[in-house]
Amino acid sequence: MAKSIPDGFHTVTPRLVVADPAKLVQFLKRAFGASGDYAADAPSQMRIGDSIVMVSGAGPRKPMQALLYLYVDDADATYQRALEAGAVSIEEPEEMPYGDRRAMITDPCGNDWQIATYRQT
Repeated sequence: MAKSIPDGFHTVTPRLVVADPAKLVQFLKRAFGASGDYAADAPSQMRIGDSIVMVSGAGPRKPMQALLYLYVDDADATYQRALEAGAVSIEEPEEMPYGDRRAMITDPCGNDWQIATYRQT
């Protein structure tokens, strides 16, 4: 029987549709240590941790904003790297009542990211 999900993908895979996909690919690499390369003729497949995020140009679709929740080893350091890579701060890192230390940024293409490190309570 043929596979219904490609290797490395999960059942749900975010796809970010932006006006400047090359810019977002570079941001993901600098801010979140993403691996993968910009693909002009197909969705760019960027690996962040154990997940793949697809990045596409608007083309026949309109760019659309997304909100993504990203778990990392160090929310404070990742938040700083995101700002240095061109993000705008929405919330500085702080402790959440549900056990996460979390910050929030908007990337250069208009997507919002909540950056969190889980701290057992």
